[in-house]
Amino acid sequence: MFEDLSGKLESAFKSVTGQARLSDINVAQTVREIRRALLDADVNYDVARSITAAVKEKALGQGVLASVTPGQQFTKIVYDELVRVLGEEREEIAFSNVPPTVILIAGLQGSGKTTFSAKLAKWLKSQGKNPMLAAADVYRPAAVNQLKTLAEQIEVPVYSIDQKDALRVAKEAVAEARKQARDVVIIDTAGRMHVDEHMMGEVAEIKKAVNPTEILFVVDSMTGQDAVNTAREFNRQIDFNGVVLTKLDGDTRGGAAISIKTVVNKPIKFMSTGEGMDTISPFYPDRMAQRILGMGDVVSLVEKANEQYDEVQARKLQSKISSNTFNLEDFYGQLQQVKKMGSMKDLVGMIPGMSKQLGDTEIDDDAMKPVEAIINSMTIEERRKPQLINGSRRKRIAQGSGTTVREVNDLLKQFNQMRKMMKTMTKMNKMGRAMEGLKNITGQQRLQ
Repeated sequence: MFEDLSGKLESAFKSVTGQARLSDINVAQTVREIRRALLDADVNYDVARSITAAVKEKALGQGVLASVTPGQQFTKIVYDELVRVLGEEREEIAFSNVPPTVILIAGLQGSGKTTFSAKLAKWLKSQGKNPMLAAADVYRPAAVNQLKTLAEQIEVPVYSIDQKDALRVAKEAVAEARKQARDVVIIDTAGRMHVDEHMMGEVAEIKKAVNPTEILFVVDSMTGQDAVNTAREFNRQIDFNGVVLTKLDGDTRGGAAISIKTVVNKPIKFMSTGEGMDTISPFYPDRMAQRILGMGDVVSLVEKANEQYDEVQARKLQSKISSNTFNLEDFYGQLQQVKKMGSMKDLVGMIPGMSKQLGDTEIDDDAMKPVEAIINSMTIEERRKPQLINGSRRKRIAQGSGTTVREVNDLLKQFNQMRKMMKTMTKMNKMGRAMEGLKNITGQQRLQ
C-alpha cells in the first residue's frame, strides 16, 4: 500500500538527513521533492500545494530540537500535515436512537459497493449489532445474487424483490427490519460507469423515502483523481456523511486517500483491502499517515491479531509447544487464523520497515495453497503424528495434493525446524521469567 509514494517521500527527506540544521536551501529542496512525490501519486494539486506550504512554514518557523535530527523533525512535520489532511481523528458511524439505523451505500459501478455492504454487515455483527442487507442494486446483472451469496457466508438476511424497483426495496427492507427487530439496515444501491442523472435521482429518492442515518460513498482507491471528482459530484447532489476507500491492497498511488477529505470536507470512515469478508477496518488518519511514511501500523496489526485470538486455544497451543506435541493439525489451524486477518501484503505493510526491505517483491496470498493441499491430503493420524510419514506415504500425499515429493519433504523439514525453534523460544521465555522473578526476590531481600 502506497509503496511508491513512501519511497519518494523517503528520498525527499534525504535533502535534510545528515544536515546540521534546517536551512532555507535544504527546506526548499525537500519541499519541492515532496510536492513532486504527491503530484506523482495523483494527489489533488491544491491539496498538494496546501500540504507543502504548511510543511515549509513549519520547518522554517522552528529550531531543531537538541534530541532529534533535522531529518527526524522534518518527517514529524510531514506526518502532522498528512494526519491533518486525512482527517485528524477517527470518525464513527452514527447510529439512530430509534432502530433501525439505515445506512445507504452509494458509488459508481465497480467501486466495490456490494462487497463492502456485506463486509460492513459482518463488521457490525462483530460490534454486537443485528444487521439486515437490502438488495437495491436492481439493474446490474447478478447483483442481487452476489449480495445473497456474500450474505450467506456471514449469516445475515437479505431483503429483495423480483421487480426492478429500488425505492420499493429500500422502503420495504426498513419495514421488514422493524418486524424482525433488526437494528441496522444496509441498503446496497445501483451504480453506473459514470455519474448520470437517473442514478443520482434514484439515490436521492431513496434518501428522501428512508431518511438514512448514514450515507457512505464508496470509492475505488485505484482511480485516483477520478475518484475525487466523482466524490465531489456525489456530495453535491446527495450530501453523504462519509467515504469508504476500497481496493487499498491494489496498485494504488495514494492520491484519492490524501485528497478526498480536503476536497469534499467529509471524513473517511472505512478502508477495505482484498475480497475476504474480514478485510475491512475503521479509518484512522494517524495510522494511515504512518503507513504512507513507511512507519508501518503496528496498532492495527495487533488489533487484527486480537480479533482472532482465543485465550483458551492459546493456552492449549502453548502446552503443546512446551511438550513437543505441536503437530501439523495445529499448524494448519494457525494458518487459517492468519488468513482471517487479511491479505499477507496488507499485513506485511503494517510491520515497520518491512515494505522497504521487500521492495518490489510480490507477496502472493496463494503461496500457502500448496501447503494447505499437502496437509489436506494427509490422514488425521499423519497430521497428528508427522513422524509416521515414510517414503510411500510421502508419494501418496504428493499425488493427492498435486505437488511433488520434494515439496512434501520440504514442508516436513521446515515444520520440524519450526517446531524445534518454537520449543526453544518457549524454554527461553520461561527462563527469562524465572530470572526476572529471581531478580525481584533478591532485590526485595536486599531492600530488607
